[in-house]
Amino acid sequence: PFCSSLTGIMLLEVFLVLGAVIIYFLLYKKKEETLPFKEGWWGKGQKPDTEEDTTIWPFKVETTEEELSDLFRRLDQARFTEPLENSCFHYGTNSVYLRKVVSYWKNQFNWKKQVEVLNKYPQFKTKIQGIDIHFVHVKPPRLPEGQSAKPLLMVHGWPGSFYEFYKIIPLLTDPASHGLSDEHIFEVICPSIPGYGFSEAPHKKDFNSVSAASIFYELMLRLGFNKFYAQGGDWGWLICTNLAQIAPNHMKGLHLNLASVTNMGFIHLLSILLGRYLPGLFGFQDEDVRRMFPFLEKGLYRILLESGYAHIQATKPDTVGCALNDSPVGLAAYILEKFSTWTDLEFHNLEDGGLERKFNLDDLLTNIMIYWVSGCIVSSMRFYKENLQKGIGTQKHERLTVQVPTGIASFPNEVMHTPRAWAQKKYTNIVSFHFMPRGGHFAALEEPELLAEDILQFVGKVEKEQLWRKT
Repeated sequence: PFCSSLTGIMLLEVFLVLGAVIIYFLLYKKKEETLPFKEGWWGKGQKPDTEEDTTIWPFKVETTEEELSDLFRRLDQARFTEPLENSCFHYGTNSVYLRKVVSYWKNQFNWKKQVEVLNKYPQFKTKIQGIDIHFVHVKPPRLPEGQSAKPLLMVHGWPGSFYEFYKIIPLLTDPASHGLSDEHIFEVICPSIPGYGFSEAPHKKDFNSVSAASIFYELMLRLGFNKFYAQGGDWGWLICTNLAQIAPNHMKGLHLNLASVTNMGFIHLLSILLGRYLPGLFGFQDEDVRRMFPFLEKGLYRILLESGYAHIQATKPDTVGCALNDSPVGLAAYILEKFSTWTDLEFHNLEDGGLERKFNLDDLLTNIMIYWVSGCIVSSMRFYKENLQKGIGTQKHERLTVQVPTGIASFPNEVMHTPRAWAQKKYTNIVSFHFMPRGGHFAALEEPELLAEDILQFVGKVEKEQLWRKT
């Protein structure tokens, strides 16, 4: 009897310990896998004691003759540097082509007309955490009977703006009119990241991607959206990823056209060394191998060659920003180079940087003008310092996974390729991963149809299987 009772006590202890471990693990896991909401105050001075005004008011882009005359004066006084012979875009924006852009800017580009284009979609502002947040909010023109619009938050990056989404918005809000399935129709919300475009810049240090995600979470709730989808590339990738970590129960699905993985482990490094020879062992597909290897050329060398701007912006953004904010031609050179290189790295072999192969000058200059008239280039670049000053892989959100249903559109000319095998270590619920047939970093502007189709098929999968309920 003594032995049996002792055995019973031991078994009870074992079950109690196991139970405690399971409870602890579940609680700990839940706690760890949710990123804390970042409650900040980014306005000037001290936070007032009064409740924040939650009013949403209409906004329109406006221009004045003084603004235009100042711009033209600066364009007229531009000093160009003669490029090296046969240098094309290898040294950055070629000033022979830049002269043509400036000539078009002065003589043909119609900013007043482009302001009307910007204002064709309803825009608003609202104050969140002490700063005015600008956003575009487009509702569907029509809805099939019995169908409701799905809220979709779309977040841009640098050096883009909310304008990047102007070509894709009608494909998502009115797909049937553009030859797409109307099974899923969206209500699209495109905010400007604080410090970009017409969103007020933070007045205090440490405003990073988690801060932006927290503000956009508040924005969606303020608009009455308890459940929504999110889409992003560039900084929009990280902001939407953070939002999925902060509010997984509110996000039905996350769609990305960039899915960088910053927390690299031993297996990642091993796959870089051996993945070309043993792709199956590391879960690589043929297309992964084609895009990634030889890694020295397509990975390491490419990072070194194309990340100079990030080093400047992550350390001393205000220094170079001072020059860019004072010269529209300098600003254009700085931004256009990214639209060339990040659209196709081979474009640096062309005298015009291949810019007009994929975009038109009106669109490129409209984006530049958003930076110019808002004076936001410095604050937009500070976002790099706030996100990178503590180092890569050191922040909590980088260590946490994302359980929200995720769709990834992998464009072939993206600066760096992330294979699904790497992405799924971070995004544990990938329901859609597609190698896109063409396109680069600015997918929404360059290939709006391809991106819209991928978003629609991803949401179709999530809705059909109600995947958000299973996370």
